[in-house]
Amino acid sequence: MHAPAPAPTGETLRAALAGLLDGLPPRQAAQAVERLIANYRGRTPTHTPVLRDRSDVAAYAAYRMPATFEAVRSALEAFRDRLPDFVPVSHVDVGGGTGAATWAVAAAWPEGAHRTTVLDWAEPALALGAELAGGAASEPLRTAQWKRQAIDASLALPDADLVTVSYVLGELTEDGRRAVTEEAARAASAVVMIEPGTPDGYLRIIEARDRLIAAGFRVVAPCPHSAACPIERGTDWCHFSARVSRSSLHRQVKGGSLAYEDEKFSYVAAVRTGEVPDAPARVVRRPQIRKGQVLLELCTPEEGLTRETVTKRHGPLYRAARDIDWGDSWPPAEGDDEA
Repeated sequence: MHAPAPAPTGETLRAALAGLLDGLPPRQAAQAVERLIANYRGRTPTHTPVLRDRSDVAAYAAYRMPATFEAVRSALEAFRDRLPDFVPVSHVDVGGGTGAATWAVAAAWPEGAHRTTVLDWAEPALALGAELAGGAASEPLRTAQWKRQAIDASLALPDADLVTVSYVLGELTEDGRRAVTEEAARAASAVVMIEPGTPDGYLRIIEARDRLIAAGFRVVAPCPHSAACPIERGTDWCHFSARVSRSSLHRQVKGGSLAYEDEKFSYVAAVRTGEVPDAPARVVRRPQIRKGQVLLELCTPEEGLTRETVTKRHGPLYRAARDIDWGDSWPPAEGDDEA
């Protein structure tokens, strides 16, 4: 009996990406990334792919895929924590490009045998994504289908258990964002959408969240409720952080020396049907650890945004608070604080 293939990780993805830049001078790769970043910060019409050819795709994939993978993986981990019995049989990745979210779904459900379809408008990105996935140990990655599709108001999706839309909404017009979100809600049992952890990225996620709720979905994560977001718009924004190991290309482009960076992201995960268990609070800022106490900023089901101070007097709860991470549920599940 064959042992199951190991789940994809950030390390296995980086290993798969390692050969992409062979033969491409480091300075040329860095210049390509800088140009592409500048384009992505602008307004990109949906009929004009930014990734034009293999060298563009290779440079940008080597630079961005690990960070996108870690952000999507973190969002899916929060989803699985709330709904551990949900195992998708079919998955559609909208605007999936080279497939970072597809790798994250394979990592989140390594025991599953889901079928993935990646849709994107950039043929070079799809070709390279298929090449990377074709050499993976994960069967869902190796058997994924890669299809060219305009991501705009004309989008028509096949029915699927899970639809992911990561780092796509910011490239769309307002009508395109509405159409893609509504089509995902029509086609999917569960939808997970991720955007950069900026004020604008958060607003796009809140806009999508409102549309999913209007379509009958219930929020699974990060919010512990499906009521209105308690953050007053324009005063703050909800976002989280995933740590990413930096490649030499990252260090060259950003001029930094650290071996890692933190990818900030905003997201919403929601389901159409079924029971969603009562949620604990969510830690929405990096915990502040001080002498004898931990300060937690929480989004709670009943009271919205609150602050909680956990001190040594709380015993095991204090020990758990010292280990809690930004984005985790609070309090920890029974047994989590007994290590």
